[in-house]
Amino acid sequence: METRPTDSLEKQFFNLDGKVAIITGASKGIGEDIARVYAQFGAKVVVSSRKQEPLDQLANDIKRQGGEATGIAAHAGNMDQLRQLVEKTADLYGGIDILVNNAATNPVFGPSLDCDEGAFDKIMQVNVKAPFELSKMVYPYMKARGGGSVIMMSSIAGHTPDPGLGIYSVSKMAMNMLTKVLAKEWGADGIRVNAICPGLIKTKFSEALWRDDKILAHFTRRLPIARMGTTDEISPLALFLASDASSYCTGSLFYADGGAVI
Repeated sequence: METRPTDSLEKQFFNLDGKVAIITGASKGIGEDIARVYAQFGAKVVVSSRKQEPLDQLANDIKRQGGEATGIAAHAGNMDQLRQLVEKTADLYGGIDILVNNAATNPVFGPSLDCDEGAFDKIMQVNVKAPFELSKMVYPYMKARGGGSVIMMSSIAGHTPDPGLGIYSVSKMAMNMLTKVLAKEWGADGIRVNAICPGLIKTKFSEALWRDDKILAHFTRRLPIARMGTTDEISPLALFLASDASSYCTGSLFYADGGAVI
């Protein structure tokens, strides 16, 4: 059979064979879609979220489709559980090459005055501290393998505050700076750190923004691409950042937002 040019490009740039990837918040939405794509391109995928059952279902489905996947439950706000996630992954697959910090939380929707101390702490714990600590945990494994790719799942809310998402926006701005700091410090070790900043993507997490037609219209009517995005419009970008196709990219914020920040 004649080899198509695109086949060669996939093998050269987007091949994840032999790579080990951890994806948090992976039981549904963007994280699930990224896990499926990584597995399709050859990665050994560890999917993680709070509950084991949906992870097992996802891992088994990926296996039925010919991929390699394991579910390991870990709460993103619990440092001991994150440490166990990393150790179990390394024990199972021998190392770690890719980390997608996708887990996030936003327990409040409304004015920032309504965000109490507990909600503030939870947002910062899951959205900022957990990605920082988990990235540090995988660092020695990536360094030992000659490098790796850390991908932060940020948001356009880190560029400009979204109505009703004030402190969440603060956390994503902090994640953007964390991306740049780690990229600058870890580049010499071959570890690249980038962030994806989605706009409004139709997931359960963003349901508060799209279930109301008026709120949805507020977010979409002025967009150059005047609609919500879908998870399969984020996962190819995550594949790019995990693969050799992005070998000269680090410390960058990649927007997938329909033009929202223009």
